[in-house]
Amino acid sequence: MRITPVAIAVALGLAACAPTQPTPTAAPEKVVPAYYEARTDTGPNGEPLPIKAVKSAYLNERTMRTTVPYNGPESAGTIVVDPFARLLYYVQPGGMAERYGVAVGKAGKNFSGNGTIARKQEWPSWTPTANMVATQPELYGPLKGGMSGGLDNPLGSRALYLYQNGRDTYYRIHGTVDPSSIGKATSAGCIRMFNQDIMDLFNRVPNGTTVHVRSAAESRQYEGPVVESPEGYAIPVNQTPAVTSAAAAPGVSPVESAVGG
Repeated sequence: MRITPVAIAVALGLAACAPTQPTPTAAPEKVVPAYYEARTDTGPNGEPLPIKAVKSAYLNERTMRTTVPYNGPESAGTIVVDPFARLLYYVQPGGMAERYGVAVGKAGKNFSGNGTIARKQEWPSWTPTANMVATQPELYGPLKGGMSGGLDNPLGSRALYLYQNGRDTYYRIHGTVDPSSIGKATSAGCIRMFNQDIMDLFNRVPNGTTVHVRSAAESRQYEGPVVESPEGYAIPVNQTPAVTSAAAAPGVSPVESAVGG
């Protein structure tokens, strides 16, 4: 059978009209910024300690380190902790600030006002409080004598110790062994940061740095009301559906009512 030019033309015309299947494309991978990549640090006894990269799943607008305009009254060089919005600012000149996401335990909301960083520690040791040992002896009893610094220590890679009038407030800004908690409320502890972030802050602030911890009223004034996202992050009410913010009592942040304060 001879294929005529007419038959070829018809076949090509039909092919041109046939629907084409789009070529599937892979979703772009989230890139972890260089400052959240894995690194090796020197431990308390001079040993190398590997710090894992922060997973991209834990990084979002509320948890990632970023430079932002700052609208508070504090001067450059001040650390400002907002335990209700779960943010920490290191105020810079020119009305800007370096902003970090933090996780907040119950102890992180038991203090407000000003203090001073009087002690800094790399790979700090940790001792549970007497109350922790008394209420959960099976968990904290074996550690009542203290736990040396290292990869398993709940204070993480660095700690900043807040003092007031020369006395330890037991308020800490520190690293974490649980990076998935950053930006969320936690059951215990003070102010946690990604290990990479507390290392950055540790290197930038000297002893004697003023720390201002916001009250709930100050948080509402400067950050606005916040609410829990389904994932557990504290986010501004105006970034959520209206129904989400309806659960809060008048004048009380939904986060405060959800996690206590």
